[in-house]
Amino acid sequence: MGRKELIAAARGDTPGDLLFRNARVVNTFTSEVEETDVLVYEGRVAGLGSGYQAQQVIDLRGAYLLPGLINGHTHIESSMLWVGEYARTVVPHGTAVAVSDLHEIANVAGLAGMQQVVEAAAGLPLELRLMVASCVPATDLETSGATLGPQDIAQALALPGAIGLGEMMNFPGVIAGHSACLDKIDAVGTRPIDGHAPGLGGQALNAYLAAGPRSDHETTRLEEGREKLRRGMYLMIREGTTEKNLEELLPLVTDRTASRCLLVVDDRSCRDLQQDGDVDAVVRKAIALGLDPLRAIQLATINPATYFGLREVGAIGPGYRAHLLVCDDLERLRIRQVYHNGQLVAEDGRPLFEAPETPTMTLTHTFHVRGRGPRSFALPAAGLPAAGPPVGPESVLYPVIEVVPGQIVTRYSVEEVRVEDGHIAADPQRDILKLAVVERHRGTGNIGVGLVRGFGLRRGALASSYAHDSHNIVVVGTNDEDMLRAAVQVASLQGGLVVAADGRVVASLPLPVAGLMSPRPIDEVVRDFDAVETAARSLGATLPSPFAVLSFLALPVIPTLKLTDRGLVDAEKGQFVDPASVAAGAPD
Repeated sequence: MGRKELIAAARGDTPGDLLFRNARVVNTFTSEVEETDVLVYEGRVAGLGSGYQAQQVIDLRGAYLLPGLINGHTHIESSMLWVGEYARTVVPHGTAVAVSDLHEIANVAGLAGMQQVVEAAAGLPLELRLMVASCVPATDLETSGATLGPQDIAQALALPGAIGLGEMMNFPGVIAGHSACLDKIDAVGTRPIDGHAPGLGGQALNAYLAAGPRSDHETTRLEEGREKLRRGMYLMIREGTTEKNLEELLPLVTDRTASRCLLVVDDRSCRDLQQDGDVDAVVRKAIALGLDPLRAIQLATINPATYFGLREVGAIGPGYRAHLLVCDDLERLRIRQVYHNGQLVAEDGRPLFEAPETPTMTLTHTFHVRGRGPRSFALPAAGLPAAGPPVGPESVLYPVIEVVPGQIVTRYSVEEVRVEDGHIAADPQRDILKLAVVERHRGTGNIGVGLVRGFGLRRGALASSYAHDSHNIVVVGTNDEDMLRAAVQVASLQGGLVVAADGRVVASLPLPVAGLMSPRPIDEVVRDFDAVETAARSLGATLPSPFAVLSFLALPVIPTLKLTDRGLVDAEKGQFVDPASVAAGAPD
């Protein structure tokens, strides 16, 4: 595009390519609706106003024209869709820009994995902006498939679309001033640095912010969010498949704070994307909860553009990219048409483009598992404190991870648990199940075993290779045999979600791309996704999204108690937990 030619079109001296007449333009600069015409020239907005001419004229007859939405924090791998199919799914929902750190695939395949995703996104009508994964692995308390140091981050910042450093999850390391964290922060210079600060406040928050992070998407409580806004953070209000924070945090969006708030999804399943939408669904829900529609749209357009320094998107103005959405009603935000760089790319919920790019062999053969056997998930009772009145013939005290519905944080309690033949057994009647994490990248044979409450399974087991952030195999079950069967099937599929019961596989969703994604069309992926969730419910699972919850139980940077391939982890302290010591000093 020639700048002089664009200026000439803006002056009205030459015709544009496309002219929207009689539009109600959502002005995200001033939070108002303008009734005007919009001229597009070579993929950019040339001007707004009357008197323009163009080769193609579209009379919107009073329909709304708004800028394409920006999903300011999302992990596209959570959709379980390869990049092209992901774009075909979210673009019809109005997503023009997706900001992702790709740390899921980076934990499996490192810098090469990020490069392949970026290359696959090239040419799609979706701008992928890369916040380079900062924590691969997230901590040294788990085994991942790759390690990214400061030099790798510097290399990744040269990739097309790279704009900054992704969420700095090792907040204990940052607060302690560990050079391994600070060197990565130094590598990005003055570019944006996303934070990850669950529950931080006071001096700990001050120390974290002093290091450089300027946003947070892990806030779950109102006062926590208020403090972070006061200390200068951009508050990313999250509403994903598992993480439900919008209703709690929305009162923080006021005339004084709105410019510092963003709406994001973080993690959203393929089914939710297909049935409900992407960041447009968060905007709709915010409006339904009482937020002014124009303000809600600002939180998913100009606000993320401002925070990330994206000067060409987030608004409809001269020189801005012509990422434009047409809809008839701002409150319902049902998007009729989507334009990307002035080209119609989706209409009435359907993509008008193909995505032939497929992943390479290096991303489809990533499993190296050894050491599985009949006693893989045995949990010895020796050395544990005896319980009081017995639950069964024998009982001991043991820490149990407690699922918190609607959140990815956990609580924990110390419970009397059953012992059979010298080993701790699951107790489905009390909803105390076995949990295990099987290392799958390096063939170490590591298997961490613990207990969890909150799934409701009465029989069988669930297993997944989508397990934040190192993406080892995570398994929950009522008995060791079904847990082993499910884990073996995940490995044989080169990744996926599996339900097993009575010694056989009941349902599965193959995810052969890095054990995270499928190259198949979304309809097929959602069909299998529904099948595994239906099968999980048939075994008694009570959670709305059991596999999404399962995927976060191995993430040792989210409080409170988590399990990795190396053992139980106190995420707040950033250290391993000795079950016997915890059981002996049971928390209140």
